[in-house]
Amino acid sequence: MKASLTNKLQQLVERHDELAALLSDSDTISDQDLFRNYSKEYAEIEPVVLGYREWLGKTDELADARAMMDDSDPEITDMAEEESRRLEHVLTDLEDHIRRLLIPRDPHDSNNVFLEVRAGTGGDEAAIFAGDLLRMYLRYAEENRWTVEIMSERPGEHGGYKEVIARIAGKDVYGKLKFESGAHRVQRVPQTESQGRIHTSACTVAILPEIDDIDEIEIDKSDLRVDTFRASGAGGQHVNKTDSAVRLTHLPSGIVVECQDERSQHKNKARAMSLLQAKLMSQAQAEQAEEQAATRRDLVGSGDRSEKIRTYNFPDGRVTDHRINLTLHRIAQTMAGELKPIIDQLISEHQADQLRNLGLADDD
Repeated sequence: MKASLTNKLQQLVERHDELAALLSDSDTISDQDLFRNYSKEYAEIEPVVLGYREWLGKTDELADARAMMDDSDPEITDMAEEESRRLEHVLTDLEDHIRRLLIPRDPHDSNNVFLEVRAGTGGDEAAIFAGDLLRMYLRYAEENRWTVEIMSERPGEHGGYKEVIARIAGKDVYGKLKFESGAHRVQRVPQTESQGRIHTSACTVAILPEIDDIDEIEIDKSDLRVDTFRASGAGGQHVNKTDSAVRLTHLPSGIVVECQDERSQHKNKARAMSLLQAKLMSQAQAEQAEEQAATRRDLVGSGDRSEKIRTYNFPDGRVTDHRINLTLHRIAQTMAGELKPIIDQLISEHQADQLRNLGLADDD
């Protein structure tokens, strides 16, 4: 382990011990805000400290095993060599685990998300592909036991969607889906193609974290225009009799959102407000990311919708993620919602990039 990493870990051990003492202090206990802040910091660094202490223990065991390799008994020597090799692998894995624990966690990773899929170039085929992408994400959500609500939709003329927005709720939704933002391209023979020619179409996907705290983005009521209208599509006779759907226009930014999923106008307005808030947060983050783009490289892309991130090639049965040069010959499984192999690799590559930025990578 590098000296710089050891020094950082030793500082965390000292801070961990200091926090343990502070949390048992009567003055801290009487101040609930201070106690809460110390408890949060303690919980954040404890896994790192426990991992480091385990690493130190295994390091001592390896030193003992290597000392036994000088024994005159061949059986003891062989046993010591085998144990040394095992412990070396354990220490390598532990060090990698500790490094990843040191990566700052995205504060929105545990948030629910708004998923937006829009048909791009390709006409009817792009709309059909948008429907395919939505089904892919719905199946992945089902696999993760997340819940999905369709907030608004504009169906395509021959199937699929011109635009569809869904809310996905569950554990670590944003953390797993955040790298899906961008342009998704499909290459295949459309159902409407009579001569068997391969067409290329595209859809854009946006993943927006749902903001938990309404105070994070303040929206002045005077900046909003609220329109109500009758919901369209499925929902029974009720939705056609009342103006339950809500459209919000944020005048300063020009952002327009709507929700017609709920029968209650009040609930639709609350959902639309939450989506508007997420869009404003995303816009602010995008502006910040644009400023930082000149000084650092983002391995998995900026999430800009004009950026081609993935190609689904049906004739060759392959899916390619262009950001990490990953190609898998399993298009049927991917479209059936088996996104884990791609998402896990994206997360792993992103973590490796963060480690390099923090100066904690093996090759630094």
